[in-house]
Amino acid sequence: MKKKKQKPAGLSTRQLMGIRGIKEYGIATKLGDIVFFVVKPTNISVLPDASVSARIYALLNVVKGQEEIEMLAMNSRESFENNKNYYRSRMEAEELPAIRRLLEQDSTDLDRIQVMMASAREFYIMVRLRNEKESEVFPYLARIEKSIKDNGFITRRANDQDLMRMLGVYFEQNVTTEHYDRWDGESLMD
Repeated sequence: MKKKKQKPAGLSTRQLMGIRGIKEYGIATKLGDIVFFVVKPTNISVLPDASVSARIYALLNVVKGQEEIEMLAMNSRESFENNKNYYRSRMEAEELPAIRRLLEQDSTDLDRIQVMMASAREFYIMVRLRNEKESEVFPYLARIEKSIKDNGFITRRANDQDLMRMLGVYFEQNVTTEHYDRWDGESLMD
């Protein structure tokens, strides 16, 4: 029989994720620092084909200009699939037509909410810093940010709340927290 992997005793969540800390400009990991630029999404579904091609080409220019660039796209809102599946199974099992209609209305309302939130995606351009000297980091990041903006994208370097929200969504699918404390119980100390 295979043995279950157990969490090493005494390690914090941050240590288990390989994160050493959150710096002024990004996340420190044992493999180097990672800087995140939040990129405001463009609704390409309303753009003509030529504009979509131009956006793709602009993104290609950003990516090919820096070998350290990686990209991350995340859903930043809740999924209602479990709730909709529950309503479907309840509608199939329900004998009373009035209750079945109410369940159908609730399911339709969830569909409407999900369509309104369909553009709730977050996009990040990630840059891994490997051998940059501390004094060279900010000018280097400023050049990358300028390159992204020069190619027509609205961006900014992620701050600590952006980074904690991103980690919360990525690792925990926590999309409802508005403010993240840097330490457990921090709000109790205020």
